[in-house]
Amino acid sequence: MAQIDDSNDIAYSYVPVPRGPHAGESPAESRGKLKAGVAIVCGLLLLASLVAYNGYSESNKKRDELYSTLKSHSNEDKNKTITFQKWMPVSRGVSAGVSEKSNGMFQTNTNLQTYPWNDNVLSWQRTAFHFQPKHNWMNDPNGPLYYKGRYHFFYQYNPNGAVWGDIVWGHAVSKDLVRWLHLPLAMVADEWYDRNGVWTGSATILPNGELVMLYTGATNESVQVQNLAYPANSSDPLLLNWTKYSGNPVLVPPPEVNVIDFRDPTTAWLTSQGKWRISIGSKLNEAGVALVYDTKDFKTFERVEGMLRRVEDTGMWECVDFFPVSTELDNGLDTSVNNPSVKHVMKVSLDDERHDYYAIGTYNESITDFLPDDISKDVGIGLRYDYGVFYASKTFYDQSKKRRVLWSWIAESDSEYVDVAKGWASLMGIPRTVLLDKKTGSNLLQWPVEEVESLRMHSDKFENLTAKPGSIVSLDIPAANQLDIVAEFSIDKEAINKTMETDMEYDCETSGGAAARGALGPFGVLVLANDGLYEYTPIYFYVVKGRDGNLKTSFCSDQSRSSLATDVEKKIFGSFVPVLQDEKLSLRILVDHSIIESFAQGGRTCVTSRVYPTKAIYGDARLFLFNNATEATVNASVEVWQMNSASIKPFQYEQMN
Repeated sequence: MAQIDDSNDIAYSYVPVPRGPHAGESPAESRGKLKAGVAIVCGLLLLASLVAYNGYSESNKKRDELYSTLKSHSNEDKNKTITFQKWMPVSRGVSAGVSEKSNGMFQTNTNLQTYPWNDNVLSWQRTAFHFQPKHNWMNDPNGPLYYKGRYHFFYQYNPNGAVWGDIVWGHAVSKDLVRWLHLPLAMVADEWYDRNGVWTGSATILPNGELVMLYTGATNESVQVQNLAYPANSSDPLLLNWTKYSGNPVLVPPPEVNVIDFRDPTTAWLTSQGKWRISIGSKLNEAGVALVYDTKDFKTFERVEGMLRRVEDTGMWECVDFFPVSTELDNGLDTSVNNPSVKHVMKVSLDDERHDYYAIGTYNESITDFLPDDISKDVGIGLRYDYGVFYASKTFYDQSKKRRVLWSWIAESDSEYVDVAKGWASLMGIPRTVLLDKKTGSNLLQWPVEEVESLRMHSDKFENLTAKPGSIVSLDIPAANQLDIVAEFSIDKEAINKTMETDMEYDCETSGGAAARGALGPFGVLVLANDGLYEYTPIYFYVVKGRDGNLKTSFCSDQSRSSLATDVEKKIFGSFVPVLQDEKLSLRILVDHSIIESFAQGGRTCVTSRVYPTKAIYGDARLFLFNNATEATVNASVEVWQMNSASIKPFQYEQMN
């Protein structure tokens, strides 16, 4: 029975948060063994073909022969016509940056039945203010930049289907990072050195304002090489046409690495000797490595002795990113800045586990070395940009607003069958600004770019709310599909003082989710919920009082009851979040249909989820405050904005001016 709290007139009920998953439903099972098996098979097939290929060798002599052989293909293949396959090429698998799900191997569990999806539900899943093409598959962000008054965004794209394959570069342009105009494809797979895909790359703007793009191509022999491209008309603000350098490839794999483990060049930075320096991800045995090269003209490169970083047992490093952050200023820095008032950030995407890790430390140019401040949080084993669905991220320096902006690929968590049915797969996270957290000095702050707030419409404020232990408070808003939520929480101090100290370590993924109750948590917000709470996704804090009397806070997203569907992943994500003395617990949540992006304590810890409700959609989507702690009463203030849809339009040539 609903009761009324004296501090407000909002009804709440003492109904505990139900345990998930739903009755009779099997959680989405781990695909690690399947992915590993498929990766091994695919790797053996690739290895067999590469051994037969006369350029594959460990010696410098054979490496030179490889380069020569690759070059020789340019003339014989130049005039061949590329015919896209209607379905997809042979799986490149985990070694090429996409899940096996995207190659038709998502589920082998015979007990898992496909949910009876319909067009009404699938149409709801498409986002309203996140960037995504109208149709088909997309993955990694490529070469984002600000150029002649416009933001340009490139991305991996399959023009022929909603699964991975036939990868080319999609292209879009915007004046505000929110409202986008789709442009014609920027680069397609039309040369021997990118015949099997125009893969990930980065943009570098030279001091004279000119632009160069380095990208990985998968050759007609499945060798990963680095290529140079530049605008055909540098005065064109839309950058509609691109020219590939006639001398491509400009870099081929060095002899010590596998020819399928050499990809994703970074944005270049200037050294004190006036050379441009880049890093490329690879691996040696099971050690992730970042190789380093110098160049003066982006056509001829020399290998720099040593490595930017090497970490054992982290596997292949993809999408390496390297940039400075200021220890004094509240703005971003150009990639080439290097002085005593900066730290450097090194980020890698771990091919083996599909997460983006970063470390903060010191860059020593003279010995080409990056040393993390905290070795226990080294690259690939410490901090993550995001503890949910988030991969292949890339930053760029926005010189117009003096900020560093982060893009990321947000993959699907449903089945490939559903992707094909709805005709699209994947989207991009909201662009985020990135700064060093000067209060802690040990982590970054990520926050949605300010332009997102231009989509805010009317808001509802709920102040001085009190949620007693075990309560759920309904927040009465007109609709709950497109929201920007800002909330603050404080815990009753008497409950904190009474709570016993413990050695217990809370882990979001393994500690039972929002249904597992403790003295001081969980509490937070239920998004994309329906009235009967058949479906809901909790975004919450969980606080533990340690033996030293200090509080340790975790920030989590629980998808275990996010959907009645059985053929979607329902994981619990999250991690520890630093909370300083006298700080209130704060969060911001962007809800946009099937994606939920959550930011705790100003962006110290971030969690992105993909959810696929079947009931909590359209007018049936609701928003609740909840407190499932056993002892603590929680006070909260919440403001909720309805979000407008962003304008993302197709390109028309008459729009060029």
